[in-house]
Amino acid sequence: MLAYIIRRLWQTIPTMLGVIVLVFALFNWVGGDPAYLLAGKMSNPAQIEQIRQQLGIDQPYYVQLWIFIKQVLTFDYGVSWSTGESVSQVIMTRVGPSLTIIVPLILLQTIVSVILALGVSIFRGTWIDRSFMTFCTVAMSISILVYIIMFQYFLAYKLNWFPVQGWGSNFSSNLFHYALLPILIMLVVSIAPTLRLYRSFILDEVGQDYIRTARAKGASETRILFVHVLRNAAIPIVTDVMASLPALLIGAFLIERFFGIPGIGREVILAVERSDFPVIKAITIYIAALTMLFNLLADVIYKAIDPRLELK
Repeated sequence: MLAYIIRRLWQTIPTMLGVIVLVFALFNWVGGDPAYLLAGKMSNPAQIEQIRQQLGIDQPYYVQLWIFIKQVLTFDYGVSWSTGESVSQVIMTRVGPSLTIIVPLILLQTIVSVILALGVSIFRGTWIDRSFMTFCTVAMSISILVYIIMFQYFLAYKLNWFPVQGWGSNFSSNLFHYALLPILIMLVVSIAPTLRLYRSFILDEVGQDYIRTARAKGASETRILFVHVLRNAAIPIVTDVMASLPALLIGAFLIERFFGIPGIGREVILAVERSDFPVIKAITIYIAALTMLFNLLADVIYKAIDPRLELK
C-alpha cells in the first residue's frame, strides 16, 4: 500500500507540470496583457510599461514560467491585483466558509441518497420506483436559481426560519445558523441526480449472479442489500463522491453569492470580474492538485472496502 501511494504521488509530478504549463499558457498568451486591464482606459504607454515591470511580465516567457513554478512550489502567489492582499491569505480565509457548507452537504447527500437508492431498489419496476424516477427527472429540470429564490422567499423571508443571508466569525453560529438554508437548498438540488446515479449502481449489483446465490442460500433481502449489494456498490459511490468534492468548492458560487458567504466560489467570481489573475491561477492549481489527491484517496478507500482489490 505504501509503495503504491508513493508511486502515485510521484506520478502526479509530471501531471502537475502539465497543468502549470497549460495555466501559464492560457493566462499569458490567451488572456491578453494584464497591464492594459489594470491601467484602465485613461492610461499612457509609460504607465503600462511601469505596470508590466511591477508584475514581472516584461520578462521572457521562460523566466515568467520559472517564477510561476516557484510560486506553486512555495505556495506564494504574490498579492491580489484588486485588493493588494496576499493570495495565499485570500484562499486560506475563503476555504473555511466553503468547507462549512460542503462537508455537511457531502455527508448528508451521500447518506440520504444511498438510503433512498436502497429503498427504491426494493420496489424496482413498480409504480413506486417509477414515481421516484419521474420526481427526480422533474426536480433535475428546475434551475437552482428557482430553488434559491423560492427557499429564500418562503423559508427565510416569509416564515423567518433562517436568515436571508449573512456570515459571521463564529464557526458554530455559521454552521447552525447561516449555513443551514444553503445546505438545505444544495441538498434538495443534488438529491435527484445522485439518487438516480446510485440507484443504477445498486441495480447493477442486484442483477449479479452472487446475489441470486445469496438468495438461494436463504439470505434475507435486508442482508443482501446492506451487506452484499451495498459493499460492492460502494466503490462507484466513493468514486462519485471523491470526483465531486473539488468541483463543489467552485460549483457553490451561486449559493455563496446569493447568501453573501465569503467562500472560494464567490471569490472566483469576484476575481474573474476584476481580472485578478493571481487569485484565479492559484485556485486553478489548487483544484487540480485536490483532484489528484482525492483520486488517490479514492483508491485507498477502495482497498479498505474490498481487501481483495490489488492496487497497481
